[in-house]
Amino acid sequence: MVLPVDEYRTLRARAFPPDHEPAPPPVEATLSQVDYDLQVNGDLASGRASLTVDVLKEGWVRVPIPSGLLVREARLDGKLLSLVSTADGKGSSRLAAVLSHPGRATLLFDIALPVASAAGDESISLPATASDITRASVQLPRTGLDIRLAGGLLAEKSEAAAESKWTAYGRGNEPLTFTWRRKTEDHHLDQPLRLRGTLTQLLGLGEDSTSLYAEVNIDIVQGAARQVAIQLPEKVAINQVSGAAVADWEIKPGELDVTFLEPVEQSARFVIVGETNLPRDGKIEIPLLRLLGAERESGGVAVEVLGAGEIKDLKPTGLESADATDLGEMVSSRQSPSMVALRFRSGDANSARSLMVDVARYAQQAVLMANIEEARYQVLMSNDGKTLVQARYAVRNNQRNFVKIMLPSGATLWSASLSGKPVRPG
Repeated sequence: MVLPVDEYRTLRARAFPPDHEPAPPPVEATLSQVDYDLQVNGDLASGRASLTVDVLKEGWVRVPIPSGLLVREARLDGKLLSLVSTADGKGSSRLAAVLSHPGRATLLFDIALPVASAAGDESISLPATASDITRASVQLPRTGLDIRLAGGLLAEKSEAAAESKWTAYGRGNEPLTFTWRRKTEDHHLDQPLRLRGTLTQLLGLGEDSTSLYAEVNIDIVQGAARQVAIQLPEKVAINQVSGAAVADWEIKPGELDVTFLEPVEQSARFVIVGETNLPRDGKIEIPLLRLLGAERESGGVAVEVLGAGEIKDLKPTGLESADATDLGEMVSSRQSPSMVALRFRSGDANSARSLMVDVARYAQQAVLMANIEEARYQVLMSNDGKTLVQARYAVRNNQRNFVKIMLPSGATLWSASLSGKPVRPG
């Protein structure tokens, strides 16, 4: 049997197909990790950069070096490594290392970076890389510094033997910038305390006792407040002091001391709940709380009569009439027709302030529970002596749930309805 050469080659290729070459890797090399170990001396930060590279391609491969680094020496496996300049596709060039063997390699570079200074801040910026892990350790021969970091996370900060050391991890795709400046001592907490406050109180004059609610807001102008003092009139009992910043409270003769969890540097709010015994009616002197040590105190007082009564007259000193809405939600939410509201008169926080009210009480009167305003009857009498009666009642009801109707002796109830709807009498 004789075959042409071309047919023989075709048959042989079908019987013994050649092995397909593996697809090339998507990238020639990857930068797996970058480590910086730098020492800052004056206007220059110098040290070592370690680049861990994984080469995936057979043959010669170029590995770009992060731009912006001043490389003084490069080594691979303890031997000097030459760097070449390559275009980065943006019209500029950057240094690259040329490797010939696939696998993992560690490149060591002696580098230097300039230290930038502006407005009392010093900073160094490490360039963005394509590495998943970027770690940087920076040492300074100084202590007492405030550090800010951009483009990463500060993992460690230490000071020892007149030296500061910082360790941070970068995001890789962003520059990692260290910025530091000398710490400035803050004497804010040591300055004399200056505060302003708003104190709004509400008193409910009851038959047996008087309830007292007060809302206090303080604003710190200077220094920090660890506690504030409230002047207490005689015979006022404090039941509770609540607030997010309140740690404890203590009653002293004529004074309530409120202690905060932490020194307050801006503002704080707390609520005081108490009670006192005042006369039932007649002329009553209203106990007023005062915020001690305040440069300026604003707010007001509202008084309401609980029960049957009203305020016939009042004599304020250092107070002026106000609308309930001017004193905040605690007062404006009260729906009492016998309430009066007054606000503190602007001026010296230590000026005299008092309030006298004249309360009149009234006897409770019985209230009509229900009343039949109209009754209509229609009567039908038959020849055999039976009587059919239809009764219609218009009832004004204030409180009762049922109405009782007396039927004549021997009468039988056929039906009942309420507002046109059938009901079953009980």
